Amino acid sequence: MSQLYLWLNLGSLAVPFLFSFHPKIQFYKHWSTVFPGILVMMLIFIPWDIYFTQHGFWGFNPDYLTGISLWGLPLEEWLFFVCIPYACLFTHYTIARLKPQWSLSQINAQRVFLILSSLLVISLWYGYTNWYTATSFSFALLVLGLTNNYNADLFRTFFVSFAIISVPFFMVNGVLTGSGLPEPVVWYNNSENFGLRLGTIPVEDTIYNLGMLLTIVLVSNWLEQRRKKSAKHV
Repeated sequence: MSQLYLWLNLGSLAVPFLFSFHPKIQFYKHWSTVFPGILVMMLIFIPWDIYFTQHGFWGFNPDYLTGISLWGLPLEEWLFFVCIPYACLFTHYTIARLKPQWSLSQINAQRVFLILSSLLVISLWYGYTNWYTATSFSFALLVLGLTNNYNADLFRTFFVSFAIISVPFFMVNGVLTGSGLPEPVVWYNNSENFGLRLGTIPVEDTIYNLGMLLTIVLVSNWLEQRRKKSAKHV
C-alpha cells in the first residue's frame, strides 16, 4: 500500500501502452503529436498543481507514496500527468479508428457544447469564490471555446470518447480519493470546491479531466493538421 499511487499510474498505462503496437490500432504512430500535446498540457497543469499543493487546496497522503518528490510534487503526481492522459488518449484514438460510427452529428455535438458551457457558466456564478471550482471550470470553458472556434468538428468524437473514458477514470480517481481505503491518497480542502462528491470524487475533478484531455486532443490535432499540410506541399 505504501506505493499505491505509483502502481495505479503504472497499471493504468500498462495495457494501453502494450496495445499501442497492435496492428489494428497502431497508436504509436500518433506519439509524435500526442506527446507534444501532453507536454503542453503539463506546462499548464504542473504549475497549477504546485501552486494548489503549496497553498493547501489539495495534498497527498505520504502513506501511499514512494517519498520521491520534485518541486513539492510527489513523483507519482508527475507520472499521473503522463500515464493517465496517455491511457485516455489511447482510448480516444482507438474508438475513432475502430468505431468511427461512434460519433455525434454536428448539430448534436454543438448542443452538448452549449449545454455543457452553460452549466459551467452557471456553476461559476455560484462557485467563483472557490479556487478549485473557479480555475477548473474557467479553464474548461476556455479550452471548449478555443476548440469550438478553431476545430469544432473535434467535439463529434471527443464527447463520445470522453463519456467512455470517464468510466475507468472514475475507477482510478475513486481509489485516489479514498474509495475502499482508510484514508484518501489525494485529499481536498472542501472550502475551495463545491463540496459536492460523486462517491468520493469532487465534482470538479470531472471538469478538470475534461480540460486536461481536450487540451491534449486540440494540440495533437493541430500538429497532425500541420503535418498533413506540409506533406501536401512536398
